[in-house]
Amino acid sequence: MANYKDYKIATIGSHTALQILKGAKDEGFETICICEKGKDRPYRSYGVADQIIEVDSFRNFFEIEQQLIDQNAIMIPHGSFVAYIGPEKMMDLKMMYYGTKGILEWESDRNMEREWLLKAGIKLPRVFSKPEDIDRPVIIKFHGAHGGKGYFIANTPEEFYAKYKKYEGKKGHEEFAIQEYVVGVPVYTHYFYSRLNDELEVMGFDKRYESNADSIGRVAAKDQVDVGIDTTYTITGNVPIVLRESLLPEIFEMGQRVVDSSKTIVDGGLFGPFCLEGIIDPELNYYVFEISARIVAGTNPYVNGSPYTWLRYNEPMSTGRRLARDIKEAITADKLDKILG
Repeated sequence: MANYKDYKIATIGSHTALQILKGAKDEGFETICICEKGKDRPYRSYGVADQIIEVDSFRNFFEIEQQLIDQNAIMIPHGSFVAYIGPEKMMDLKMMYYGTKGILEWESDRNMEREWLLKAGIKLPRVFSKPEDIDRPVIIKFHGAHGGKGYFIANTPEEFYAKYKKYEGKKGHEEFAIQEYVVGVPVYTHYFYSRLNDELEVMGFDKRYESNADSIGRVAAKDQVDVGIDTTYTITGNVPIVLRESLLPEIFEMGQRVVDSSKTIVDGGLFGPFCLEGIIDPELNYYVFEISARIVAGTNPYVNGSPYTWLRYNEPMSTGRRLARDIKEAITADKLDKILG
């Protein structure tokens, strides 16, 4: 039987690193945090990293990859890792990596993502192929993990072109999706699927606190017009939610269909943590506008576990700790290959 103490858990210092590293330590692993120079203080202060490796930029990650390989480290991906490394270079990783690398290409391309979700029978907002087709409120989203930065709303083709001017020609803003703006409550569902026991878990829910979309209501409509305030959707934080219990059966079914359909598009399918991000309208229809195929920052309020993980585990269980436990169980059962991408 292999010993999990022969392995270390590594991630880059951003996004969900605090709970990933704490969860790994709670499961008995030594931890490594890769930080940009001058940004290591949180990880030292909270004592979650046994070792900190500093780099000038996360984009220089491959310069220190061999150090991680030499220490038998397993990389845990999160949104910042995906954004800095990019889905294309992800396939060049030589170190051990938790998750399916191939699924990130489907996550990062909104057209492929839509194909995947439709295949899973998920309700999706309408998508417009070109700005000239806009005939209702839409939200414009740029491809990749931008944390909502730059998203904007338009009601007509003319309004689209007027607002898009400031992004034209900027790197990372060449490709975008024009998506119907569904009015309702934003709900982000955190799942965990283990290949070891073939079981899907619902870990919790959150909504995003977006600047300035969530604070603009404090400004009178007249003042918004007078000052010329444009709504923006840059994510600044996360708010925990306990969902209406009667919705839970559908939530489980949606997650299961996403996992099942992932097995038909990528070898090995989706496993580990993932998130369906959407809106629940007044008729309780759940429209999903995005999937994150890895741990999301919305799990951060639950470092000590959510109401849902307490129901299942009756002990502190963050998503970060749950994936560390998955790795631990795989190592001790000599099934590590089942969870490495």
